Amino acid sequence: MIRLNALDPKEATGRSKELFDGIQAKLGMVPNMMRTMGNSSAVLEGYINLSDALSKGTLGGKLGELIALAVAETNACNYCLSAHSFIGEKLVHIDTNSLNEAREGRNSDSKIEAALVFAKTLVNKRGRVGDLDVAVLKSEGFTDGEIGEIVAHVALNILTNYFNNTAATEIDFPVVETKQV
Repeated sequence: MIRLNALDPKEATGRSKELFDGIQAKLGMVPNMMRTMGNSSAVLEGYINLSDALSKGTLGGKLGELIALAVAETNACNYCLSAHSFIGEKLVHIDTNSLNEAREGRNSDSKIEAALVFAKTLVNKRGRVGDLDVAVLKSEGFTDGEIGEIVAHVALNILTNYFNNTAATEIDFPVVETKQV
């Protein structure tokens, strides 16, 4: 049962309407998560701004999508699993096997896998990672800035996972469900 209502972009007003118009122009639609976030233009704008800033970072779209899947699986967020599986496959062109492995923190590239393991560790340890956790990333060639970006990607995805799990947002992508029991 949906707990928080998604706004109809045609009926929105004020700042939320402006943000919806920008999303519509960029994506050709306003996904239900953003329509629901639009109940508070501050929440929607904060999400958009951090997402846009990270899209200009050094990690790239592929790793960002894989991190999103690792975090969504860890937080059992079916909305985000569905959205990022679709985006990863259709827009970023990540193969299905890599998408599925990312959910478990695995990848055939050791550097990418280190980032995914770290992302899951951040969630599981609630940010209280240790020296060894960071040292593994550095041994794989991640810079301090890139490690900061991984943390920021995890934080952004925790926001969306918690938001969608709270709202029980209606999934408007092909449904992917968590492997967790």
